[in-house]
Amino acid sequence: MKKIFVTGGAGFIGSAFVRLVLDENPDVEIVDYDALTYAGNLENLSGVDASRHHFIKGDIRIAEQVMDSLPEDCDAVFNFAAESHVDRSIASASEFITTNILGTQILLDAARKKSVRRFVQISTDEVMGTLPDDSSDLFTENSPMSPNSPYAASKAGAEHLVRAATETFGLDSVITRCGNNYGPRQFPEKLIPLVIANAMDGRKIPVYGDGGNVRDWIFVDDHARAVWLAYQKGTSGRVYNIGARNEMRNLDVVKSILEILDRPDSLIEFVKDRPGHDRRYAIDPSRAETELGWTPRTDWRRGLAATIDWYRENLDWVSRVRTGEYLEYYERNYTNR
Repeated sequence: MKKIFVTGGAGFIGSAFVRLVLDENPDVEIVDYDALTYAGNLENLSGVDASRHHFIKGDIRIAEQVMDSLPEDCDAVFNFAAESHVDRSIASASEFITTNILGTQILLDAARKKSVRRFVQISTDEVMGTLPDDSSDLFTENSPMSPNSPYAASKAGAEHLVRAATETFGLDSVITRCGNNYGPRQFPEKLIPLVIANAMDGRKIPVYGDGGNVRDWIFVDDHARAVWLAYQKGTSGRVYNIGARNEMRNLDVVKSILEILDRPDSLIEFVKDRPGHDRRYAIDPSRAETELGWTPRTDWRRGLAATIDWYRENLDWVSRVRTGEYLEYYERNYTNR
């Protein structure tokens, strides 16, 4: 059996990765390490093969916990654990620095000490900053880092640490950068689940600025599959950009959801823009396509419809994750802007 160590495996993207790997690889055993902060949810892992999935509640910022939890003879570490919401990083950056930077270094140190065979760092296209919305430019792996939010800066810092571990200590590592994910089980502070939940309740849908910010949207299972292929086939020390070639304006995303749910556009409410809001992300995934043999399997309309269906069928899940902390966050970020 291959042994892999997955951090953040109870979160949205991490749990999708865990489910996919266990479903498609009967020879893989996973130690799933998650702090279960507000966005981590054990319900995201319901139904996985318990004989090959071992959950540990732990914090990547605590070196002793990491060392005690990281299995001997480990084939790979997949670092999905991160504070990941830009608005929260603007309100308070300290958690992003400690988790995304310090936590990554602690994982790298542990991986070297236990001779882990490969370290896979899950990063983001946001480390490359923003593109002009009047151009056809795309992010490539050679695009300069130019982060514009505390979140993006913390993920850029983590990438530098991974690279340093490879160049200085010879750690076998791969970095993946992805665009905006969507799909079932995403925490409802993010755009698509927020719009779905509010539209189903007949509540106003806050849209930053003029709604013209462009993102490259990818179905979460397609991202998870690309990360697994990067582990299997990627060249050590390389970065792989993962994108579905699916640029969409935020306003068009919102209108697509309202159309499927048969809700009026009058629910849209434009609010004051986020400070430093990146205008456009767009990814060139050519390296992942050619070197990893990866292409997305889920087109936008089908993936969006499946996502909306999941939220319709899991209203209790949405209600449970909308905790008091979430409601306070919502009030702080979207009311009276």
